[in-house]
This record gives sequence, structure tokens and C-alpha cells, in this order.
Amino acid sequence: MSTENLPQSPEQPSRKPRVAVVFGGRSSEHGISVVTAGAVLKAIDRTKYDVLPIGITQDGRWALTADEPERMAIIDRRQPSVDLLAESGEGGVILPVDPASREVVYSEPGSVPKALGEVDVVFPVLHGPYGEDGTLQGLLELSGVPYVGSGVLASAVGQDKEYMKRVFTSFGLKVGPYLVIRPREWQRDEPAARKKIVDFAGEHGWPLFVKPARAGSSIGITKVDDLSGLDEAIAEAQRHDPKILVEAALRGREIECGVLEFEDGPRASAPAEIPSPDAHAYYDFEAKYIDSTPGIVPAPLTPEETAEVQRLAVDAFEAASCEGLVRADFFLTEDGEFVINEINTMPGFTPISMYPQMWQASGVSYPELVDRLVQAALRRSTGLR
Repeated sequence: MSTENLPQSPEQPSRKPRVAVVFGGRSSEHGISVVTAGAVLKAIDRTKYDVLPIGITQDGRWALTADEPERMAIIDRRQPSVDLLAESGEGGVILPVDPASREVVYSEPGSVPKALGEVDVVFPVLHGPYGEDGTLQGLLELSGVPYVGSGVLASAVGQDKEYMKRVFTSFGLKVGPYLVIRPREWQRDEPAARKKIVDFAGEHGWPLFVKPARAGSSIGITKVDDLSGLDEAIAEAQRHDPKILVEAALRGREIECGVLEFEDGPRASAPAEIPSPDAHAYYDFEAKYIDSTPGIVPAPLTPEETAEVQRLAVDAFEAASCEGLVRADFFLTEDGEFVINEINTMPGFTPISMYPQMWQASGVSYPELVDRLVQAALRRSTGLR
């Protein structure tokens, strides 16, 4: 039977993919995450994607927030927060728990829950614990919602500097001398734990860097020049994480390199150099985000040095099973060897951050960078891969 003369159903217009930008969170990097989200919301192509901003308050509530990037900036040295952006002080956003549905719901006490529509991909611009460390990635895996960036394992490895270094060492990447003090060691025998650090200083010399093992954005880090500053540095690191990392100072230049997942695999950006900031002892939080100490992009390296750090950055990306993006940080020592310090699986992503600047120097603009990350997430499925 011919269907030629039967009435035809009108074609359903194809909807744009919906991107939920999730930001804020419970870590000490809450404010920087909000700044990053503002930059992403400004850059994302609204002709190509629908966008749903979702903020997580510092006490863990998922809030529907205004889509107003101009309010998500550091002003007069004050960081923004999700609480100031939330449309309600009580309402909460609920992600789907059934992989067969991607419907997001908004609920307020005493009101009928309101459907916000389906989400096709989550762009989680959270930094630090409870977001960048695999916890949110695990939730999204259970929900069956694709997301930008690395999976559960790579995110956890990238957050925990001890296990990151262990993974790198097992893959033949060179790391600097370090020591880990776990919370149980400190609780069981504080003098013995402290002596380990003093002995480490005796072996490797001062200064030391004492830092939280699972934090970022240079928060909680102290450069310790001698024994008199050690106790205060330990207390500051433990304020952010009960597990602390102690690193020997490496003499050399700080070099960073970005890695981005393209259709044919990960590629490295032009590297950058972080010069010693004049007003700071090292490249700390204030130097990065408040005073905006500029990096040198591209780094003044020889062609051979550039090729080597790019190769090592991709090797680090692969060693930790990363996806989407990574910023890899190195020291170029005085004897010409690259030593990897750490990776960030969701690096600072503000317009002044080094990751987008390195890709800008490599011919990938900020809006294109955002688009490539969303597209890479849409190409992947959740689950084992």
C-alpha cells in the first residue's frame, strides 16, 4: 500500500543540548569556582546550547541560581558565593537518580516540585573536595548523565597529591621529594609525626612547602623557611585537610602545560612559565587570583624543551586515565630536567587563569575551549569506558 497520499506528521524541531553548569561547593575553593562558572556562562554559545546554572552552597544545598555572570566576579578583593546568587534561601535542585530519565526537578518547602527539563550534560566547574575529587562524578555516573572532565578514578587521583605522585612514579614520571603525614599518624603520636618532618628537612634542606594533601588553588600552603614556622604551617594545612603533604623545594623554573581532549585524542597546549611574583613568597592564592600575577605565554623555552614538556603533560594525562582537560605543572630544574609537581583535572578556568591562556596562545579561543569540552562530554557515555 502506498503512503504517498497519507497525512504526514509534522517534524519535531530538534532541541538544543542542555548544559547544567554546576559550581560553588563545600570546599575552601568555593569562591573561585563561582568565578569560573561566571566565565563559562559568558562564553558558552547560547545559539548552540541551553544553559541551566546550578550552584552548590557552602553547606551543600543545590540551589537554582540567576544566570547573571556579571555578579560572579571578584570585586574589591571579595569572592562571590552561591548564597548571594541563589533564587531562594530554601529551594533545592534535585538531579535524576534513574539513568532512564535526565529530568531535573526544583523543590521548595510547601510547594509542588517543578520540572526544569532534561539535562544532556553537566559542566562541573567545582574545585577541591566534594566536586573535583570524584564525588560528584560518581553521582553523575549513577544518574547516567554525561559530564565534562575526568571520571571518578582520575578525579580522585588528581585531587589526592599523595596518590597522584605514586601513580606518576609508577609510570616513570619524575616527581620531587615528598612526605605524607596521615591523620592517624598525627593523632597516634604527634611528636613522632613532627620528627618525621624535621628529619625530612634535615635530609633535603629548608625551605619546605607544607600543604593540604587534597586541596587546590594554592589554598592552605605555607613556605616554611626554618623550624620556627613549622607548627603554624602544619596547623594551616590541617585546617583544610587532616592529611598533609610536605615537599622539598625544587630549584628551577615553574612551567605549566594544558592538555585538551580532541576527537583524535589528547593534545598539549603551548606551555607557560610562572615567574616569581614580586610581592609574594611564591605563586600563592593571592598572587593567582587577587593580584592576578601574569604568567608568560608561551614560555621562553627551546623547541626541544617545549616538545618535552608537552610530551610529559600528555603522559601524565594518560597515566591518571584523565578525560577532557588537565593542567600539568612542572619544575624545569637547573640541570635541565622536567619534574612534575601535580595535575589539576578541573584547573582554574577564569579568563585570567593559565589554562585558557595557554590554549588561547595555541589558537583555541575561550568560547571554542568551552565548546570542545562540552562536545567531548557528549561523545562519551557514562559507565565503564
